[in-house]
Amino acid sequence: MSQDAGAKFPDGPLLGKLAPSGGSAVHEVASVGAKQFPDAPPLGKLAPSGGSAAHEVSSVGASQFPDGPPLGKLAPSGGSAAHEVASVGATFVDFSDVWLAYNDELLTQQHFAVEAIDLKVRQGEFIAIVGPSGCGKSTFMKLTTGLRMPSKGRILIDGQPVTGPLKISGMAFQAPSLLPWRSTVDNVMLPLEIVEPYRSNLKEKRKEYEERARKLLQKVGLAGYEDKFPWELSGGMQQRASICRALIHEPKMLLLDEPFGALDAFTREELWCILRDLWTEQKFNVILVTHDLRESVFLADTVYVMSKSPGRFVVKRDIDLPRPRDLEITYTPAFTDIVHELRGHIGAMRKTTAVATA
Repeated sequence: MSQDAGAKFPDGPLLGKLAPSGGSAVHEVASVGAKQFPDAPPLGKLAPSGGSAAHEVSSVGASQFPDGPPLGKLAPSGGSAAHEVASVGATFVDFSDVWLAYNDELLTQQHFAVEAIDLKVRQGEFIAIVGPSGCGKSTFMKLTTGLRMPSKGRILIDGQPVTGPLKISGMAFQAPSLLPWRSTVDNVMLPLEIVEPYRSNLKEKRKEYEERARKLLQKVGLAGYEDKFPWELSGGMQQRASICRALIHEPKMLLLDEPFGALDAFTREELWCILRDLWTEQKFNVILVTHDLRESVFLADTVYVMSKSPGRFVVKRDIDLPRPRDLEITYTPAFTDIVHELRGHIGAMRKTTAVATA
């Protein structure tokens, strides 16, 4: 570690201990890799530059209704080219009557965190989930990534039953959680030290993987910052690096939990466009959890509204705005009408809850 890094973290980063530059990566990954990469190998079986086995992930998840949402379809289909392509593709995420209680006692009491989830997401589709706090969005993400098994029902991802943490997903959260003793490019490469088959090939293909990481950073506007440390980057730059880290192992599905919530409005909108461009180019599935209705309408093919706990999907809204979408569309009546419609559904749920508890 450099003298600058030592000065920045006199007591050690996050864990209080720095991994030696040539030593085990357990210390490096424990604070971040466990949350970011649920498919990490068991402790004690790590490559010299490898990761951690802890499985601790929070939020994101969703899908699409097989026969229409409970409240009916709220908008005619069509309009969005991306949505039209997705509608004829294969189902990628498939939830069939999924319920989850967090332990046996709650199951006995029939107290569920989410209930009666019947959703489907097409290959390459971008969906967003909105809803009040505590509605089960985080629980849904854990189910989608295989970190929680349902109490009832069936989950298929890419045609396969979910039986444990998935290797085909990448995740990014509101906090970038970059490892402060690693350069930006080394942070981005972290999944390649954890996820197979990259981990086994890392020694012989390190130069190739590093070149991939640098190109990805350049795509998101971080050319010239690849060898900087996280404290040398702005919040927006750190979040760009976090998204690159989530995509470096070329996952089929990207899960995003409020990734832009801590950023200023201008930076947030800039990152919307970066995510839009990455998705347009690579067509991975995206599941975005957000409280920003404008964000959901700008980015997604379909927006789902969750009810308050126990969580279930009560509204499906197809976003029939043409693609590619530029920021100017956010000022149009068509865009603002959709935002107001979604806000109305959430407001109605809040009023219903207030009356019920009065």
